[in-house]
Amino acid sequence: MSSIVTTPSGSRYCFRDPIPEIADAARYLDAAVSAHIVGRRDLAEELIRLADMHSIWEWTESIWGRNSPYVRYRPSRVVPPKAERLKFRMPSSDDKRALHLRDGYHCRFCGITVIRKEVRQRIGAAYPQALRWGKKNTEAHAAFQVMWAQYDHLVPHARGGNNELSNLVITCAPCNYGRMSYSLEEVGLIDPRTRLPVRSGWDGLERFR
Repeated sequence: MSSIVTTPSGSRYCFRDPIPEIADAARYLDAAVSAHIVGRRDLAEELIRLADMHSIWEWTESIWGRNSPYVRYRPSRVVPPKAERLKFRMPSSDDKRALHLRDGYHCRFCGITVIRKEVRQRIGAAYPQALRWGKKNTEAHAAFQVMWAQYDHLVPHARGGNNELSNLVITCAPCNYGRMSYSLEEVGLIDPRTRLPVRSGWDGLERFR
């Protein structure tokens, strides 16, 4: 996990250092998938429930929640007219594969492990009682919510950003939604492309079938 390093200009690598419980939850989920693969559904369900920690939900809410003490916006007035912006699109399946090959399954800002939505949905279909996913943030499984893989435009579309892979990075949900459509400079974040992606044995739980 990365540590917040503040430069003399006040910039930092992420909004808030990850709490240890996020890494604990990742280990629970990794073990749950291993248990599922060998047919231990009872153990898998128990481990998925253990990963649903209230402290993780609180960490997520502290970043993307209203009036976050960790996110400070310094908006500029440099906003291109809508007519000059590129047509917005989300990355294609091929783009997402390319991004994960480049960035792995870790947030490029805070470094926590991430899981694709499609993988979460497969696990949720198999364990609907353990992996809750309601319409409200309070109704979502805390670990899967915080590790929800996002495909973030570093120069936001609203600020004239393009859809090239060089302008996209893998992030967790709190880092993505905490920044919203503000530029890196406006929220005081260092460009994550200045650091190499985190490499580990985490596979995003892609082996779940």
